[in-house]
Amino acid sequence: MLEWSRIWEVDFASGTLDFPAEPKMPLKILIAPDKFKGTLSAPEAAEAVARGWRRARPGDALELLPMSDGGDGFGEAMRQLLGARAQIVKTVDAAQRPIAAKWWWDPAARTAIIESAAVIGLAMLPPGRFHPFELDTFGLGAVLKAAAKKGARCCLLGIGGSATNDGGFGVARAMGWRFLRRTGAELERWTDLGSLAEVLAPRSVRWFRELVVAVDVKNPLLGVRGATRVYGPQKGIRPEEFRPAERCLRRLALVTTRTSGRKLSHLAGAGAAGGLGFGLSAFLGARLTSGFELFAKLARLDGRLRRCDCVITGEGAIDRSTLMGKGVSELARRARSLGKPCIALGGVVAASAPEWRLFSAAHALTELTNLEDAKAQPALWLERLSERSAQTFAPKAASPP
Repeated sequence: MLEWSRIWEVDFASGTLDFPAEPKMPLKILIAPDKFKGTLSAPEAAEAVARGWRRARPGDALELLPMSDGGDGFGEAMRQLLGARAQIVKTVDAAQRPIAAKWWWDPAARTAIIESAAVIGLAMLPPGRFHPFELDTFGLGAVLKAAAKKGARCCLLGIGGSATNDGGFGVARAMGWRFLRRTGAELERWTDLGSLAEVLAPRSVRWFRELVVAVDVKNPLLGVRGATRVYGPQKGIRPEEFRPAERCLRRLALVTTRTSGRKLSHLAGAGAAGGLGFGLSAFLGARLTSGFELFAKLARLDGRLRRCDCVITGEGAIDRSTLMGKGVSELARRARSLGKPCIALGGVVAASAPEWRLFSAAHALTELTNLEDAKAQPALWLERLSERSAQTFAPKAASPP
């Protein structure tokens, strides 16, 4: 009888994953995708992958573990891991429109779970209707206050997927911080931060015993890898607007450092969510951590990886940004360190060769259909792509489209 360790062989250099053609040994498959942004949630993606794989290999044991690295879907992923209950609070979205926002509460651990994408998320806004200069993080404050009022000692806050680029200015104002010009007049728009002269703290700046902020990227606040230049365009900031936006964030960082004596703008993750990582650290004493590492710890991921024979992950686009701390690439690295093959399925695969060699194989929906149809019927095509991967057992790394 074959040993489990001999069922598959992986050649990472060539990007192949080889299973013996016969006999078809049952495998233990861990299916752990992130969201396919704008089309499928992580649980929906996991179910689609599982349906396709089961058709080709009905004897395999599948474990579904929808993943979140701090962006859209963070709240639901944490809820499932911790058994938390949904709560509702009235607040406003990034465009100051009234909403009823969901957050989650674990009374036994006195832990609150908040997903900023469910409050100030880009996906919540009509495409192209609002410019980031009109948006801020103010609405997040009401949710944080609701969690504190409930008695939360710990707050887990995922900040990916935001529509904003205000450096946390809005949420800081909501929590009582004041931002003043030289004349003493108070600033109410983050785009006026270029004239910031003084930052005044509220009476209480510590709302939780621990505020853990899950970030899905490692970017600093400023510079060529900063919040504005890397993520601003996908929110609607044009290249000619980089300089005025960065000038505001640079001034915010300078005055805040002068006030607190702590330089935080260079921290990995300070540039996450348009600088919200910086603002939460500077004004609420948050601890920034990798959203993937938080997920991995709570999900006891290493144990699941050791028990499985193959990992399937994926997200909407597998590209250069995937390697900036995103969960899909971090999962692949961890699987590889344990000698487990990891197959990536994406809407598109646009990475260069050194990057997609991180995976045992990488396949795109666009190998089966055009991009328009892939977006229109993502579950159908992801299911078919998964089925094809299961049938071949030797998927090749996809060439960039």
